[in-house]
Amino acid sequence: MRNLLKAVIAALLFSNSCFAETKLLANVSLDEATKQIIEGTYNKVLGAQIEIIDGKEVYIIKVLTPDGRIQYYKIDAETGQLVS
Repeated sequence: MRNLLKAVIAALLFSNSCFAETKLLANVSLDEATKQIIEGTYNKVLGAQIEIIDGKEVYIIKVLTPDGRIQYYKIDAETGQLVS
């Protein structure tokens, strides 16, 4: 009975680790990235979405500037840095 329990626990642990590599985990949330863009400015966020670019999770944030222009910012979800 103990060996069966050990085998079941081991199977569960290994099955979860198989999927860990395929899931993308962001270190910076979409909300944090959006706040980073509008912090200290008078920009208005019109929308935000997540895209995969070159295998990396990137936040695309659409902003209305004070002079009425629309700008798009790309933020790396892992580092929180602006992507050019």
